[in-house]
Amino acid sequence: MNMNVVEASGLGKRYGSTWALRDCSLAIPAGHVTALVGPNGAGKTTLLNLAVGLATPSAGGVTVLGGRPPGSPVALDGIAFVAQDVPLYKNLSGADLLHLTRNLSRRFDQAYAETRLAELGIPLKRKAGRLSGGQQSQLALTLALARRPRLLVLDEPVAMLDPVARHDFMALVLTAAVDDGVSVLLSSHVLAELERVADYLVLLSRGQVQMVGEVDDLLASHRVLTGPAAEADRFTERPVVHVRRAEAQAHLLVRAGVDDPVPPGWESHPVGLEELALAYLREPGAAALPGPTLPGPTLPGPTLAGPTLPGSGVAGPARGRHAEHSEVAK
Repeated sequence: MNMNVVEASGLGKRYGSTWALRDCSLAIPAGHVTALVGPNGAGKTTLLNLAVGLATPSAGGVTVLGGRPPGSPVALDGIAFVAQDVPLYKNLSGADLLHLTRNLSRRFDQAYAETRLAELGIPLKRKAGRLSGGQQSQLALTLALARRPRLLVLDEPVAMLDPVARHDFMALVLTAAVDDGVSVLLSSHVLAELERVADYLVLLSRGQVQMVGEVDDLLASHRVLTGPAAEADRFTERPVVHVRRAEAQAHLLVRAGVDDPVPPGWESHPVGLEELALAYLREPGAAALPGPTLPGPTLPGPTLAGPTLPGSGVAGPARGRHAEHSEVAK
């Protein structure tokens, strides 16, 4: 049965007089590698903490794993979370951490964890504090996946890793998604890395959802038009998200499909995920949101509004974008 691994309606979190997250409504279907993107202070970590039960909402509501309250026994059993600072007990060895995690979990695949760490060349007898940054991240991820979660939540997992360690880390995440059917929700500033692995996107800006949907649908509904800079301000044939001007030419990110007509004197080009995300981040007033209803259990609060994009906000199986890249990542 299709379900949403995270669903929020009117969700908000306030610290004192400051809203870190406000009026957040979204639905993330199971079976996806979902990228959570936004500038510093956009509310990404706040949203993740609310989803895993480390914080309580100031407004609205959020459920996980098909309607479960965050922090409930069922939710805790089905979600694994690796925080940004890779929380490991630095004075404990890898073997000690495996033992500790096994005793704190209802299910724990010891054989998987030992095999994976051996493949990575991480000694079980070495203390976590003496491992490299990449090894610590891999150890934390292995501990999380050995719990056999239905949803893996990662907060800036590759921020401090070098390119090789980053590649190896994301390869393991993709393997879990493709081979084991784990849904993944990860926040990151490394947009180029996300383009390689993510097939669902949530873009936060100023504490609110600015864009959400399947990556393939979002890319298919946007084009970059290149034409005379003098005519850029007069372009009215399609909704313009962002304009980038050079001396003679202008590049317009517009909401249009590959089959939409192109004005004379203009050229149409496909858009990449990084280019799309950056354009929306530069235009906080622009939004690409799903249609008026959210699937699954109904939560109190407002519904989403905005232009309807095909497939966005509708629970369903993954379209396999990350499966296409899984062999490349290994």
